Amino acid sequence: MAGKKDYVNSAVSSNREQIEHHVREILKLIGEDVEREGLLETPARVTRMYEEIFAGYEVDPREVLGVTFDEQHEELVIVRDIVYYSQCEHHMAPFFGKAHIGYIPSGKIAGLSKLARLVEAVTRRLQVQERITSQIANIMDEVLQPHGVMVVVEGEHLCMCARGVKKPGSKTVTSAVRGDFRTSAALRSEFLSLLKQ
Repeated sequence: MAGKKDYVNSAVSSNREQIEHHVREILKLIGEDVEREGLLETPARVTRMYEEIFAGYEVDPREVLGVTFDEQHEELVIVRDIVYYSQCEHHMAPFFGKAHIGYIPSGKIAGLSKLARLVEAVTRRLQVQERITSQIANIMDEVLQPHGVMVVVEGEHLCMCARGVKKPGSKTVTSAVRGDFRTSAALRSEFLSLLKQ
């Protein structure tokens, strides 16, 4: 997790030996020689990677937005191109892309870096893109109580690009709208047009 504190998944840390053992067993079961030089440290490396890429379990995403500021700005605020990395819960394969968040404050604003931290908190766990999109919108709506929220998430999924149908370069786009964005086509259009600039 980005920010003042770098989070690691404490469940992974406390189960390090077991995870390393199971990674070693998987390597054996796929036909690898776990004693060859290139694989000797792989179980430990995978475990350290899991501590980092699953750090989102250590954070309550609502708390990320906990510090807000009173501000009477009631016009569209957008933070776009927030890069994220996640793991598909169906195949445990990576997927990654960009999240774009827009909201219309109703007296409370969040620090702009908090929106990037929210994306990190939601994506650094086993996920599906549709849930990421809805969770970000729901948390923004619940914590900030804005007039409206719109979230668009783009993703490239290795479970689709590198296996299965094998369609590299294909992207999935999901959106979630709350409040005024749900009822106003003009607001949705403004948000989407600003994303293209």
